[in-house]
Amino acid sequence: MSLEALKTARRKTVGAKQTIKALERQSEVVHMVFVARDAEEYVIRDIVRMAQERGLEIHYVDTMAVLGKACGIEVGAATAAIMADKQP
Repeated sequence: MSLEALKTARRKTVGAKQTIKALERQSEVVHMVFVARDAEEYVIRDIVRMAQERGLEIHYVDTMAVLGKACGIEVGAATAAIMADKQP
């Protein structure tokens, strides 16, 4: 799955703090995690570990700038995640 899935996702988190919160509080609704290869190791380490522990797909993106653009923001993003739609 490519960045197109992230671009068109109805629900997503953007940034390391929001991705960690989603993994901690709502791990059952996180489908996929995106990580920028140029992000600082200390920023992404726990996110990668948590995603692996939960058996989630991790997609690596070349740069934070590319990931930020895919998320629809004008700044870089270290991580992002696609979330399931909320149940009615």
